[in-house]
Amino acid sequence: METDNQMWTREFILLGLFSDWCTQVSLFVLFLVMYVVTVLGNCLIVLLIRLDTAGAEHKAIPFRSCAAQLFFSLALGGIEFVLLAGMAYDRYVAVCDPLRYSAIMHRGQCARLAIISWVSGSVNSLVQTTITFQLPMCTNRFIDHISCELLAVVRLACVDTSSNEVAIMVSSILLLMTPFCLVLLSYIRIISTILKIQSREGKRKTFHTCASHLTVVALCYGTTIFHLHSEKLIFVFYVIVIPLLNPMIYSLRNKEVKGAWHKLLGKFSGLTSNLAT
Repeated sequence: METDNQMWTREFILLGLFSDWCTQVSLFVLFLVMYVVTVLGNCLIVLLIRLDTAGAEHKAIPFRSCAAQLFFSLALGGIEFVLLAGMAYDRYVAVCDPLRYSAIMHRGQCARLAIISWVSGSVNSLVQTTITFQLPMCTNRFIDHISCELLAVVRLACVDTSSNEVAIMVSSILLLMTPFCLVLLSYIRIISTILKIQSREGKRKTFHTCASHLTVVALCYGTTIFHLHSEKLIFVFYVIVIPLLNPMIYSLRNKEVKGAWHKLLGKFSGLTSNLAT
């Protein structure tokens, strides 16, 4: 009878470390950053082990996995270059037409630029992957690369690949040279506008607006140019180092992000001092 009258709880309440809301949010952000860094660090270690030539003697990759790897590599690369052109247009509007920036670069316009980037990069990658893996590879199974890179796979074909080379050239013009020309035109206008500014401080602030984007453009196109001379080494730099640098370049040069970090560090230092006392 006594057991029947007892109430069974169906949930628990976590008291946590502190009851103050600001402290809880600060700790949540801190712990989240720590977990993300931990996950990224472990993923990087796994990736390095997979890329290490001494890690395994047998480095076979299934046909479908190779095709999937090529597709995503081409798609993400194409998307990035088109996005750089869209971001160059954004910087052009911010510097050359600042009063109409909010009206031009509204949420719908940003969404359209992002959709164009994803669709163009994905469609190009799908076409390139399809025509590449329709080539007869005969008995040559050794890819002279660290991944299923486009040119490395095309070289395995035992037939004439002139049509594939034309397709690669057209793809390069559309997704590399066209965005590069748009970026170049945008920065010609931006530089001409900066030169018209009288004050040194005004020039510095205007240039600071474009510094992050310009750095990423130089890294991406620079590695693409050197990729022709040293494919494997530059490929590793492009797929590992640049994605690692991008968040740092865009975030650490952003005033809002730096302000948020200062606030978070200030709260954390205040929390630690309170705990110490």
